[in-house]
Amino acid sequence: MKKLALTLLAAATQAASAQAQDGPIKQLGTVTITGSRPTSLPVQIPTTIEGITGVQIERTINALDSEDALKYLPSLLVRKRYIGDYNHAVLSTRASGTGNSARSMVYADGILLSNYLGNGATFAPRWGMVTPEEIERVDVLYGPFSAAYGGNSVGAVVDYVTRMPTTFEAHAKFGFTHQPFELYGTHERYQGKQASVSLGDRSGRWSWFIDVNRADNEGQPLTFPTRYLDAGAAPGGVPVIGAVVGRDRTNRAWYLLGAGTQYRTVQDHLKAKIAYELTPTVRASYTLGLWQNDSEGRPTSYLRDRGGQPVYSGRIDIGGKGYTLGATDFNASNEDLRHLMHGLSLKSHSKGVFDWELAASLVDYDEDRLRAPTSALPAALNGGPGRIVDMAGTGWTTFAAKGIWRPQGAHVAEFGYQREAYKLASIEHATGSWIDGAPGARNQAFSGRTEIQALWAQDTWKFAPGWKTVLGLRVEHWRAHDGRTSNAATSVAHGERHGTWISPKAALAWQATPDWVLKASAGRAVRMPTVSELYQGGISGSGTLINNDPGLEPERSWTGELSAERSLARGLLRLTAFGERTSDALYSQTNVLVTPNVTNVQNVGRIETKGLELAYNASDVAVNGLDLQSSVTWTESEITRNDKFPASVGKWQPRIPRWRATSVATWRASDRLAATLAARYSGRQFSTLDNSDPNGFAYQGASRYFTVDARVHWKLAKQWSVALGVDNLNNYQYWNFHPYSQRTWVLEARYDL
Repeated sequence: MKKLALTLLAAATQAASAQAQDGPIKQLGTVTITGSRPTSLPVQIPTTIEGITGVQIERTINALDSEDALKYLPSLLVRKRYIGDYNHAVLSTRASGTGNSARSMVYADGILLSNYLGNGATFAPRWGMVTPEEIERVDVLYGPFSAAYGGNSVGAVVDYVTRMPTTFEAHAKFGFTHQPFELYGTHERYQGKQASVSLGDRSGRWSWFIDVNRADNEGQPLTFPTRYLDAGAAPGGVPVIGAVVGRDRTNRAWYLLGAGTQYRTVQDHLKAKIAYELTPTVRASYTLGLWQNDSEGRPTSYLRDRGGQPVYSGRIDIGGKGYTLGATDFNASNEDLRHLMHGLSLKSHSKGVFDWELAASLVDYDEDRLRAPTSALPAALNGGPGRIVDMAGTGWTTFAAKGIWRPQGAHVAEFGYQREAYKLASIEHATGSWIDGAPGARNQAFSGRTEIQALWAQDTWKFAPGWKTVLGLRVEHWRAHDGRTSNAATSVAHGERHGTWISPKAALAWQATPDWVLKASAGRAVRMPTVSELYQGGISGSGTLINNDPGLEPERSWTGELSAERSLARGLLRLTAFGERTSDALYSQTNVLVTPNVTNVQNVGRIETKGLELAYNASDVAVNGLDLQSSVTWTESEITRNDKFPASVGKWQPRIPRWRATSVATWRASDRLAATLAARYSGRQFSTLDNSDPNGFAYQGASRYFTVDARVHWKLAKQWSVALGVDNLNNYQYWNFHPYSQRTWVLEARYDL
């Protein structure tokens, strides 16, 4: 990796190119975003902002989901396990791993997509509310350096800007995918298909856009029932063959008995937007988003009895030792989800002395139901008892009022009020038929609400030639209430909590020479506990709460970065040093100070992170038509205090590798033909706080990886284009608890009017 960093530096000094025509323009340490619609990001702040346009996405990325647009941006990783991954695709940033979904913010046209009902793999952003075909541009603000964003911005703020036509346009796209998959006892081929149609126009003061998409995909297996070799008992069950011998993430030998959670998902997306110019400088707009997901998760047993029949449950003998399979070791599930998104805004854009904006949004779990059997397969596939988990009524709302004052002189002042409210309602019922039965008695439930109200202000001041500073302050009042945890017979209500926190921000830029810009940014971020961290758990037989802690403290982080940017004749080179100190970080761990030990989400005393990030972008490098985009990140992230779990002190923060790198090379052979070769690398990482999982290449491990992707995009005619691509061309087998996709072929055809 050190050689790769030197190679990037050497390439930068030899580069001779101008910024890509459809990319951002760098000015005095800020980013002036080009495009027909403005980003919601505060581009005046002199800190790291990266981005990519829809044209670049179409040309260079096999973008099957909206999160694929972030694939090659510096220091970012989305834990997307398969095409259409709807419940584990968490965004990881410089100092936040893929288990920390609440430490980044994702927006689409200013509407919050991030899911702060919880923190972790199952609380991924609502990526399905945006399709790749409707993206005009994606911009990323690194770090909590804007007072306009709350503590969840500690990692990054991502803003998707989607299309709003200025003339009539129509688009259609069809895609097919194919993934051969070989792992343990699984030897299968998984297919996928997608289709999308979009229309839009502007007539007078009115403009509108509609996008419809359907995706039907098969994913690879994600889970594997196991038994440890040394845990076998005396034989006495059904002799079976087919178990695969492997090692777990601690290198302990185990049998892998089959594959589970192999999803087939059918997802429908509808986006409708309408805007009206009330005056030449005031626009009203409304957005409706609908996302539906019907999925089936099915298992496959590797085990065969003497008659060659698959075995899913009961007493079994492997290699002369006895083991017992539970009824749900091979799990099956059906999920029916329908989520709605509404966004309404009223905005002035005079660019004069004063502009303002009012915006409100709602994300509603209109339907969210999981069904699973509690009896053994294969008979259970035809029906029988089970459970139903219902989250209907869950969701969040936001409201924001913002003003921008541009007095004569060197100042631009921004200020505003924000309110975010989150409601979580989850109840599990027993049912006589898991496939289509009615809900019966309650098994367990948890619910609650949190809300944040904030006042913020920041001033951009060009106080001298070549100098700019941004000073900001954010005041947040957090409240948690209506918390309740229940089992089949008992409910426990939790008292209300509230608190107020202040977060200062500062950034400075100096245009040292016409080619060099130096920047410094610092900010405090307070990440509040989510509803599920506070209230999701259980109740013991004695009525004592287990697995949750309603008294959790918020995370408090101080983050800073120093950057040097060099404008090249045909590109840009950036070197950034970053650091973060987080107190009371929220992680699931075992408290060894109490007897019996308690495992739940707890506050970890302190985590300290430091790192370097090198990014290089240029076009027409060495030869006309060759564009390069590369980044290398080195990080050291250590747990420095944790009284409840001392074994973790001095260990590496989970899911933060020491080295990360991306590289994208695109050759524009002509205006019609472009070929791209891209690569991503991530070094060794751990999943546990005490780093007791040295074997990353195992089920439940977190491994290093190096993958190569390719894409050829050919414009056949004025309105027709096709693309052929492959992700993970080198077929690297890698893990992040679950296995990632193996080599996947992509074929697309597109029509643009």
